[in-house]
Amino acid sequence: MAQDSGFDFFGFGDKLAGEREVREKFWRTAKKAARQIPFMEDVVAAYYCTMDKNTPLRAKGILVAALSYFVLPVDFIPDFVLGLGFTDDIAVLTAAITTVSAHITPAHRQAAKQAIADKS
Repeated sequence: MAQDSGFDFFGFGDKLAGEREVREKFWRTAKKAARQIPFMEDVVAAYYCTMDKNTPLRAKGILVAALSYFVLPVDFIPDFVLGLGFTDDIAVLTAAITTVSAHITPAHRQAAKQAIADKS
């Protein structure tokens, strides 16, 4: 698979399935979900953690799986269901972020704060 000319998301190109979809759809989905997910800053920090070449592969895999579930349209509860749409996403993201929280650094959190401020 050809590598994008942008940043190298994982440190090894597009070898993981779903990486490209997460990268392409993350901000659009995050913007839609911002009001429904109270810990959006943590979600964005997790996104930046996946881009960090120093993050262990296991942690990246867990986060990419959760972020893929968040951005892809196939869900247990479709995101368009008012009031319930992001509840399953919240559960998956909470579990993933809690599991790898030791790998989400202050730099990831600062990048998340800045990105949210820039996108507002």
